[in-house]
Order: sequence, then C-alpha cells, then structure tokens
Amino acid sequence: MGFFFGVLVVMALWEIAAPRRALTVSKSVRWINNLGIVFFNSFLVRVLFPAAAVGVAAFAAENGWGLLNYYQIPFMLAVVLSVVAMDFIIYLQHVLVHAVPMLWRLHRMHHADLDYDVTTGARFHPIEIILSMLIKFATIVVLGPPVVAVIIFEVVLNAMAMFNHGNVGLPAGLDRLLRWLVVTPDMHRVHHSVEDDEANSNFGFNLSWWDRLFGTYRDQPRAGHQGMTIGIHKYRTPKEVSWFPGMLLLPFKGKTSEYVINRRQWGEAKEDQQ
Repeated sequence: MGFFFGVLVVMALWEIAAPRRALTVSKSVRWINNLGIVFFNSFLVRVLFPAAAVGVAAFAAENGWGLLNYYQIPFMLAVVLSVVAMDFIIYLQHVLVHAVPMLWRLHRMHHADLDYDVTTGARFHPIEIILSMLIKFATIVVLGPPVVAVIIFEVVLNAMAMFNHGNVGLPAGLDRLLRWLVVTPDMHRVHHSVEDDEANSNFGFNLSWWDRLFGTYRDQPRAGHQGMTIGIHKYRTPKEVSWFPGMLLLPFKGKTSEYVINRRQWGEAKEDQQ
C-alpha cells in the first residue's frame, strides 16, 4: 500500500505539472469514482482472499508445490524466472479478456474511461479482479515462486500499471529506449484507443517483450496521442462510464458480440464489436 500511494502521488503531481493530453471529463468526478472502485475492490479481495497471493506462495512453499519448489535452482534465478513468468501470465490473461466476449464485457469497464490517467490503471470491475486473483493463485501453485518474488511482482506490477497509464509523456528518445524493456505511457495509451485494431494491441502492463514477440505491438496511434479518442465507441456518456453505479452495471449492458483479437479491419462495425 505504501508503494501504491507513493507512486500514485508522484504520477498525480507529474500529470499536473506536464499533462500529455487535455482531459475531457471532470477530473474530480473521475478520481472520486475510479479510486472508489479501487478501495471497494481492495476490501472485497481482503474479505474473500485474506492470505492474498503472498499467502498462497508461502503455503505452496511449505507443501513443496510448484515447479520451482520441485527443482532446485539458485534462489536469485528462481526469483527472476518467477517475476518474468508471472508477467507473461498477466499478458496472456489480458489477451484472453479481449478475445473472449464474456470476459470482454467485464474488462470493458477498464477501457470505457473517457480519459486516460493514473487512476485508469487501477480501474477494474470487481468480478474481473476476483477472476484475476484466481488465475494468479493457480499460477503460483503451478510455478511455486519464492515468496519474495511474489512480493516484488505485486509491487512492480502495481507501480508499472500506474506509470504506463499516466497522462504524461517521455522524451522521444528515452521512450524508444525504454520500450525495449518496459511499457511506457505512450505505448500503452494506444491500447486505450476507440479504434478496434489499436485497442487490440500493446497488451503488456510491465515488460514490453511479449507484444513484440507475439506480434501485438503497435508503435503509435494513427491520429497521434493528441488527436486519438480514448474509450469505447458505444459508451460515451460520463454517467454510465465515470460514475460508480454505471461502471458496475457496464458488463451487463448490451448484447454479447464478437470481439476478435487484434482485429485488423480498421473501422468496420465498431459498435457491434465493442
């Protein structure tokens, strides 16, 4: 929590000092409701999963569960492998929630934000949070990562999610350099475009390797970072996407329809697909 609030404050001050884009919705409305979702999800996870991911890792270690508890390898190597492997699972999970229509219904609450800033990075539907935790628990049981690796992963993932969702920009040269290792704000902002083929790219939250390796990397949005539109075509009113009740109800609106992964037919039947 200390890292969460520390990064949140740093990014918020950075956004005030040098915003990348002008906001279209009241910042106070979005922040109150987005952070309200964060605190609600945190309470829900604490009630449903008191031990959280670290507790599952400790339990797996005590019982010798998981590949890294079965095979003896150097501790530091196990930590590095664990962090990278768990990051890969997060990438695959993110691809999955875009590829499966029923899961997209949950995930679209994250994408429906009409602006893009540090609070967007923690804005997820409670049901998606629960599913994400169950996937994380299963990964830990199968992998058997050291407890310290899970702590490092959780801290880094949360910090990077807030960083790359920030309404900030980096110097072009530094951005190009960092993209070879981690996801930058400009890289991930493309993923929040209303255009279907752009939204189905740049799935990474932390390490940028996976998008390059699996062909889901996109360098820049067609309209540029100032001209691109954030959100989902079909949901454009603040009441349904920026207020707490509307966000919770969003997965249950409309018909479940096709949302093909990494669609390349730009501009075709956007509203049906989103």
